[in-house]
Amino acid sequence: MIEKSKIRLQELSHRWLKGTLTKAEQQEFDEWFNEQNQIPIEMPSDIAENREEHEQAILNRIKYATGIARQPKVVSLWPRIAITAAVASIIFGAGLFYFNSDTKNTTDQIAYSNDVKPGGQGATLTLADGKKISINDAVAGNIALQSGVKISKTIDGQIIYEVTDQNSETSDYNTLTTSRGEQTQVRLPDGSLVFLNSASSLKYPTSFVSAKFRRVTLTGEGYFEISKDKVHPFLVQSNGQEVEVLGTHFNINAYKDEKAVRTTLLEGAVKITPMPGNRTKSSILKPGQQGTLDENGIQVTEVDLEEAMAWQKGYFSFYDEDISAVMRKVSRWYNIEVEYQGQLPDVGFNARIDKYSDIKDVLKILQKSKAVHFKLEGRKVIVSK
Repeated sequence: MIEKSKIRLQELSHRWLKGTLTKAEQQEFDEWFNEQNQIPIEMPSDIAENREEHEQAILNRIKYATGIARQPKVVSLWPRIAITAAVASIIFGAGLFYFNSDTKNTTDQIAYSNDVKPGGQGATLTLADGKKISINDAVAGNIALQSGVKISKTIDGQIIYEVTDQNSETSDYNTLTTSRGEQTQVRLPDGSLVFLNSASSLKYPTSFVSAKFRRVTLTGEGYFEISKDKVHPFLVQSNGQEVEVLGTHFNINAYKDEKAVRTTLLEGAVKITPMPGNRTKSSILKPGQQGTLDENGIQVTEVDLEEAMAWQKGYFSFYDEDISAVMRKVSRWYNIEVEYQGQLPDVGFNARIDKYSDIKDVLKILQKSKAVHFKLEGRKVIVSK
């Protein structure tokens, strides 16, 4: 069976449903899809009467493979099906408004002369000697050898480190960086898997063989699935804190332009320790909890894991967020500039939106609130009341 990362499957699935796959992407999607159940689902040339049935069959298989089968029905994840089946929701203050996600609705049109496509897979790998490798340009297979470690790329863009010399005590440091509009994933030498969100970076050793601690440094946002190793704890340093784990799944949001660093635990246990100079005591998280580190210390709360992991599952999730917080997420993914005009409303946005939609569709949903208006000029979005 052809193995693919969830992010890559979601990306190909969205493009298939929107009819925008390239010839190479279509072949990649077909090969995975037909291997998934060993039973190909063919789309007849004339399916006007049966389109919904065929799309639902494919949708169900994709949902199972990508692990999003339990998503709430209000989440518009599948653009073409959403036109007839899905409903998105937004909550403003005490009011709840539902609206169809049909992009043909002519009300509240966005003023724009162009559109901006969503981000996708991509990253830059910087080796210890300073050499930079564009992951998009590198072909699948081996891409580098260093210090007894083989670095390769899978067909869906995942970077994999494999230790070839267990006796090598030399460990170089590599840095994997995503720009705005990119996300990627890397399997570290110990088997741990890390997903990087847009505008993020991960610095890590090419081998953990001689290290007492498996220590990495994160900027931006990353989701970690750590291989268990009680003898060698895994440490993540990020924007004023250090997270220690033995084997677990967790997410860290540590963008420098956010007001706080948020660590969310899905499985296992982690210990959050402020960096030296901060007198705040350490905190241990349990599954379903989030530790928020700000100038007041660490606050531990119960959270909605679906909301915390939205970026990795293929959609935006806004929970009582002001427009500036909303647009920071949007700007990172679409690689756009945001300009604010006038006094903005004091309104909390609550919405779940397909992040593989073109930007005008995302702005159209937000504008349904009547609280903000948008104008798109090239790669700049102007926000006004």
